[in-house]
Amino acid sequence: MRSRSCPSSSAVPTNTPLPRRLIVSHSPSVAAFDFTVPSSCIHFAVPWTVLLRGVASQLNALQPPLRLQILELVHLTSGPASFLVSDCWKKERMKGGFLFRGWKTLTSRGFCSLNDQSLRVCVIGSGPAGFYTAEKMLKAHERAEVDILDRLPTPFGLVRSGVAPDHPETKIVVNQFSRVASNERCSFFGNVSLGSDVSLSDLRDIYDVVVVAYGAESDRSLGVPGEDLTGIYSAREFVWWYNGHPDCRYMVPDLKCTDTAVVLGQGNVALDVARILLRPTSQLQTTDIAEHALVSLQESTIRKVYLVGRRGPAQAACTAKELREILGMKNLQVHIREADLVISPADEEELKASRIQRRVYELLCKSATSHQGHDFSGERELHFLFFRKPDKFLPSEDESRVGGVRLEKTCLKANGLSGKQVAIGTGQFEDVNCGLVLKSIGYKSVPVDGLPFDKYRGVVPNVKGRVLSSDQPENVNIEQGLYVVGWLKRGPTGIVATNLYCAEETVASISEDIDNGLIASPSGSRKPGRQGLLQVLEDKNVRFVPFGGWEKIDSKEKLEGQLRNKPREKLTTWDELLKVAHGV
Repeated sequence: MRSRSCPSSSAVPTNTPLPRRLIVSHSPSVAAFDFTVPSSCIHFAVPWTVLLRGVASQLNALQPPLRLQILELVHLTSGPASFLVSDCWKKERMKGGFLFRGWKTLTSRGFCSLNDQSLRVCVIGSGPAGFYTAEKMLKAHERAEVDILDRLPTPFGLVRSGVAPDHPETKIVVNQFSRVASNERCSFFGNVSLGSDVSLSDLRDIYDVVVVAYGAESDRSLGVPGEDLTGIYSAREFVWWYNGHPDCRYMVPDLKCTDTAVVLGQGNVALDVARILLRPTSQLQTTDIAEHALVSLQESTIRKVYLVGRRGPAQAACTAKELREILGMKNLQVHIREADLVISPADEEELKASRIQRRVYELLCKSATSHQGHDFSGERELHFLFFRKPDKFLPSEDESRVGGVRLEKTCLKANGLSGKQVAIGTGQFEDVNCGLVLKSIGYKSVPVDGLPFDKYRGVVPNVKGRVLSSDQPENVNIEQGLYVVGWLKRGPTGIVATNLYCAEETVASISEDIDNGLIASPSGSRKPGRQGLLQVLEDKNVRFVPFGGWEKIDSKEKLEGQLRNKPREKLTTWDELLKVAHGV
């Protein structure tokens, strides 16, 4: 919008009715107000700094008895500072000037800040760890303003793209996160990539506190021959594919070339992908599974899935809840070798020390017994293979894709340092034919410039969430104002709720550092926070997605879902998501 010079008072019609809208331009130096009236528009400009301080004296050009009532801030565009405000505030004549009631609401929802004493906080990542951190910061510090950044235009991280579609109860937590995002002291900036759009160094200059919470978006590698054959995917990619993540929209796993899939790993994610492959699609078509994945699963010829683990049933990495669900599926034949269920004295000690592991082992034993003597011909099969590790991937006969996995039998041996039992190869091998392999051997975090990173452990070195400058004990300093939470802090382990306790610890460290005066600008000047971020994004022409943009996506998906008797039909491409978010 082009700003004009301030008109004289004579430019204001004496019979001007109540103004209906206020538009703030995207210019960082000038704010242009557009009061729409039936027959004309009044334009005038005020310096941006004056607007930020709430000095309304320059609005006197409008002359009383104009009264501006503003109700709610709504984004007109995704530009850094372009907003529509209507119906809630009163501009009242008071001692020769104007009093704006509710100014705090306008400025915080409008990506502005008026309080020079505000604590500017940036959380990088909008998954559970990021949102729990934002929630705890807002509750612990009344003057905190929290901005949540994410490279995706959609918030909620793995709750949206990682939780299985047949687990809707786990996704209810997004209601809690949405309330956090709706807090007037919190703002969401989607479609903003750390590194390319804004650097960590920039954010540390702009904010008093930066919390890194972007999780793990890569995968560990097995490092065995044939790992690059067609038909081999990470479980993360497969999960993102059926959950409609835009990065995996065009992945095309062939589910019709084989009747057998091998899943390497026996954790919760491994059980998730096995369950999705084996569950009747009639039970999936009323979930929020992506439509392209549902169609592929409906055409799938896979009837047999092998779950392969390096160690034994006493060390299975899944939870009892996940295991109970897949073992309880109707018309599913479960195969567990009785010899694998025999445990050693060392196994017994491990089971005594862990109630969860003991319950998992009991469920496996019960399932092996209950399926004996049953005729399951023609039904789907789930095979648990313990004490096996992949040695190499075998090509198909025409060498166009994976055709099998060569497994080496293992045995357990106590590790002299940790005391834990580790799997070692025995030199005995067996082949399992298959046309699809899913590697569920762990997610992996990736480093960014300026962030200390332990490549061996795949985490940011830290003490209770405080980022350390190095992972070498002899050369460790705490990075002032920089913190970490979630998988980047502790590794890719735990469930959604685990991030709550993780966030509490990190926020406690932040609060302690604030109380001790350790969080302050070296020069003593206040950091710009949100306004500084907006300036960086505008300079780089980054069209971010605010939470209002996500709400447009949310509404569109739910509307499309109603037509298919689903809770939502996800938009699965970057183009679709950004067009809807920006109202194109």
